[in-house]
Amino acid sequence: MAAGDVIENETGTQRLIGYVLDVGQPDKRARCALSVTDHHLNRHNVLHGGIATTMLDSAMGATASLSVDPSGRAPFLTVSLTTQFIAAATGQSELIATGQIVGGGRALMFVDGELRDGSDRLIATAKGVFKRVPADKLDVPKGDGR
Repeated sequence: MAAGDVIENETGTQRLIGYVLDVGQPDKRARCALSVTDHHLNRHNVLHGGIATTMLDSAMGATASLSVDPSGRAPFLTVSLTTQFIAAATGQSELIATGQIVGGGRALMFVDGELRDGSDRLIATAKGVFKRVPADKLDVPKGDGR
């Protein structure tokens, strides 16, 4: 994986959780990777479901982006995301979420996702709908917050 194919520390969420996005695979399926630490665990000492869902959302959104932009940075917003939790991931796991486009058109993309651990055990799956948004429409006006 070449340096230009990896997106690191680009967003506050990435910096907070510590995942990286690989958008350079020949199959055009983005991968979101995370080395699980104690900071990612819930009170039952397994991966928090919100972390799993965030990884799936990131991989799936970047996969949608790769359909129109080889850098994986074209803006797509999550319209709908459903996650199914299959197995618990524990501390010190190496996790990879992968997206796969299953349908869509010019404005909406339908993407499936899988989250697996380092031994290829399925942790969670997801189905999502992602909307392509022109970059100029993402500019949020800075003002007094109203």
